[in-house]
Amino acid sequence: MPCKKIVLIGVESSGKTTLAKVLAEQLQGSYVPEYARIYLDANGLTYQQADLLAIAKGQIQLYQEAQSKEQDWLLCDTDLLVIKVWSEQVFGSCDEWIIQQIKLMQPDLYILCTPDIAWEYDPQRTMPHLEDRLALHKHYKALLEQLACKFITVNGTIENRIQQVTAALSNWE
Repeated sequence: MPCKKIVLIGVESSGKTTLAKVLAEQLQGSYVPEYARIYLDANGLTYQQADLLAIAKGQIQLYQEAQSKEQDWLLCDTDLLVIKVWSEQVFGSCDEWIIQQIKLMQPDLYILCTPDIAWEYDPQRTMPHLEDRLALHKHYKALLEQLACKFITVNGTIENRIQQVTAALSNWE
């Protein structure tokens, strides 16, 4: 059976990492971390648009390494769609290579995390205001719809989010 790839996306501080780790454990799958965090921790918080291309390539490498473990589930704490939105928000455009890879690497399911949990400070986060995160959340949803991606939106506590994902997966299989 081929590996099923699930990608968690959403604005910062919307519970993606926590949910991805819990789901990976429950589904006995591989967790793929967000490469941008690794990159920025190693290279500093100041970056240029070219750094986003390096981050995208690093994210793909993490996917490939996780896929080599031959597990049934791959739970990804972001993907290139997030890098596209990030690049467009900060620089007004996105590298064409990233856009092409998005078309080639569609996951089986996106989980769009609603920013209805408390924002937590982190030096890599830049959107403490809920209205900004909600506007960007709407942008993510519109983009998923525009690209005709299979996705669900989750909200509430971590327990509620797990129940929502579990229900979606049981209907899927």
